[in-house]
Amino acid sequence: MHLLVSYLPKVSVSKLVNSLKGVSSRLIRKKQFPSVQNSLWGGSLWSPSYFAGSCGGAPIEVVRQYIEDQKTPY
Repeated sequence: MHLLVSYLPKVSVSKLVNSLKGVSSRLIRKKQFPSVQNSLWGGSLWSPSYFAGSCGGAPIEVVRQYIEDQKTPY
């Protein structure tokens, strides 16, 4: 999953990711999608790892297009 996120510099990346994973997990589990229930990562929705990168001042539209052009792994 790719996300383009703007956040305050005082928020640590790890806290931001943990919050995004926690909230999304609760919302998705509440909906009880069968396809999700069958694909859990050892009982968890998310793996414990993540990657965060910066875009070094690239124009937002360039970054957005890069994310949209990523191939789905399925």
